[in-house]
Amino acid sequence: MTILVTGATGNVGSHLVRHLLDLGEAVRCLTRDPAKASFPEGAEVVQGDLSDPSTLPPALEGVTRAHLITFAGDDYTPIPNGESLVTQFTKAGVSRVTMLKGDVDATPIETAVAESSLEWTTLAPVEFMANMLEWVDGVQGGRVEEGFVDVPSTVVHESDIASVAAHVLVGGGYAGETLWISGPQALTVRERVEIIQEATGKHVDLVALSPEEVQAQWRSYGFSDDDIAYMTQMKTEPPMAARVPQDTVRTVTGREPLTFREWATENRTAFGSR
Repeated sequence: MTILVTGATGNVGSHLVRHLLDLGEAVRCLTRDPAKASFPEGAEVVQGDLSDPSTLPPALEGVTRAHLITFAGDDYTPIPNGESLVTQFTKAGVSRVTMLKGDVDATPIETAVAESSLEWTTLAPVEFMANMLEWVDGVQGGRVEEGFVDVPSTVVHESDIASVAAHVLVGGGYAGETLWISGPQALTVRERVEIIQEATGKHVDLVALSPEEVQAQWRSYGFSDDDIAYMTQMKTEPPMAARVPQDTVRTVTGREPLTFREWATENRTAFGSR
């Protein structure tokens, strides 16, 4: 059984490759530029791009299961060619897939897979802990500017998302389900900054931005009014999984999810710990 990992160089995909290898599986990593990719020993690397189905036949040879990203690029645009991808995957003999859900309700890939004969499971993680790496410069300079600082979020470690994907791909059991994946605690920005200070030994002043200031920043980054409205809603009225820790990691993998303190300790060097 060969398992194809798309988005293999991403925050989740890189962890998924390692988890599958640890489970003793044959892993094939799909990447647009193999020369720039680095994977653990034992992983096979192939060139290909989900947004260009013509590149996929060699990558799909002998593959029975796959992990799919549903968006691509720096702007996380949904991959549009869902039906043609499903046709190629089913023709190649793929029978089970996991899909990493994006921010939109249903991407073309999710829709096409849901209407196919594939055994599928959608992974719906809440906010990634890796998003806090956006604070690196601020932490190093002793000042982090952030909005919605008192809104709790059940931030999740990317390795836990990948671990859930690995167990579903190998063991199955969640066909047709959407699994919301969270960390073990709902933490505000204030609490996360405090934990980073403790992990790094650095003092950080947190500057709370108003919603209007945050929206102005988003607008300066090129986000549309619809994007800004959606992101504001996610910050002010987050889904339940972002407010209340879910037991998905424990149920699927058999172990407790990693804490933000563990993540901060792992990444203390990036923040310039003393």
